[in-house]
Amino acid sequence: MKKMTRVLSKDIITEELEKNKDALLEDLSQLLKIKSLRGDALEYQGQILPFGKGVHEALLFMKKIAQREGFIFYNVDHYGAHIDFGEGKEETMGVLLHLDVVPEGSSWKYEAFGGQIEGGKIYGRGALDDKGPTIAVFYALKILKDLGHQPAKGIRLILGLDEETGWSGMDYYLARESPPDFGFTPDAEFPVIRGEKGILTFDIVKKLSKTLGIERGLELRSLKGGQAPNMVADSARALVFHKDPKHYEMLEEKIEEYNYKKDYKVKSRLCGKSMEITTSGVSAHGARPERGVNAISIIMDFLSTLIFSEDDVNDFIEFYKKHIAFDLGGKLLGVDFSDKESGSLILNIGKANINSKEARVTVNIRYPVTLEEDVFYETLMAALSPYDMGIVKRMIQKPIYFAEDNPLIQQLMSIYKDYTGDQTSKAAIIGGGTYARSMNNFVAFGPSFPGDEEVAHQKDEYMDIDKLMLAAAIYAQAIYELTK
Repeated sequence: MKKMTRVLSKDIITEELEKNKDALLEDLSQLLKIKSLRGDALEYQGQILPFGKGVHEALLFMKKIAQREGFIFYNVDHYGAHIDFGEGKEETMGVLLHLDVVPEGSSWKYEAFGGQIEGGKIYGRGALDDKGPTIAVFYALKILKDLGHQPAKGIRLILGLDEETGWSGMDYYLARESPPDFGFTPDAEFPVIRGEKGILTFDIVKKLSKTLGIERGLELRSLKGGQAPNMVADSARALVFHKDPKHYEMLEEKIEEYNYKKDYKVKSRLCGKSMEITTSGVSAHGARPERGVNAISIIMDFLSTLIFSEDDVNDFIEFYKKHIAFDLGGKLLGVDFSDKESGSLILNIGKANINSKEARVTVNIRYPVTLEEDVFYETLMAALSPYDMGIVKRMIQKPIYFAEDNPLIQQLMSIYKDYTGDQTSKAAIIGGGTYARSMNNFVAFGPSFPGDEEVAHQKDEYMDIDKLMLAAAIYAQAIYELTK
């Protein structure tokens, strides 16, 4: 005789999650205190940690709470892990999560790795991307287990460890573990994401000769800016030198004139026998660079008002001003592709580095779902060739696309509408890149709600606690409906 299982309604799920609210927030706060930035591989307590100690500590924390709640936890050589519930089924539903975070940046009001709760919000790097959603999904699974859910399909929560920096961990994981048959990742927005633009990360590089165009004039000793390809650079710093200290007075006048004309500011100070020039921007996610201000573009814009001794340096700065500047759509580079399905290409300059040997900027592109990357690169080279520049390809993530009437899209949309009452929002296509594209039949689902402030990859990143609990309820219902 088939065993009857309890029907889990919205009211039952919401009530059970409320009972677990304090524990959920405590676990999230503890996870946020772990500085899980990807680091260099190292040996620790007799084990090789491919992504460094911080990410490993976050993994150990998830292992601890998983085992505390009676779940089975598998560590795949410290490259990734999963939590299983309902093993031995013919079909498996998965949820893809990640524990690594982007660098914290600067100028936080709250401690970046403090897990502080204030004003109905919980703060910390990763609160929204992706530690908050990770804990929300974990508690969604916990309450389903506590409520007696007996899934007809296996449920697997997969914990990635380098989602922000290249996905080599997921590649390693999938080479050793079979992927789930379908599922979602809580690493974007509600109601549901039915498509993601392709992503390219590459460097534009120019080798610098020591030939001087103007003998013993102003020299650009170094320039550095940005922290990650998929972040709008919020700071940049250049070091310039002139043998005549009086030349710095002229530079100060140029800076004052520039600041008078522009909305953003350039600062300077003497640094030994050199002058340090700095700019500040506003960080934002690389998929939405229009929400930030790029400090690299500001400093390059100012440097274009100067003439340096090195012709190659002048050429590179001229190229940046002419073909990049503050353009976020690739028009100046001639790569402003678009399509009906997903809209226009998005361009972000994430990092810059100029030294005595080379000038290099790291570019992060979100390209339309119908565009082939070879076409993009061929078009780009037309702009680079006159400046004797090359490309170093670093990463590609192919686009994904689902029709609106796809059954998985329709089911997740129905659950979202039931919990929120939002009958107008539609499944979207985004420029962000999520783990959904690493497996077949996966989509991004939350955790941000329509109209939410964009705080991922920014200072004082937070998640609204009421919305965190609502997201957890939606995830619990989704896991239940998809596996009952």
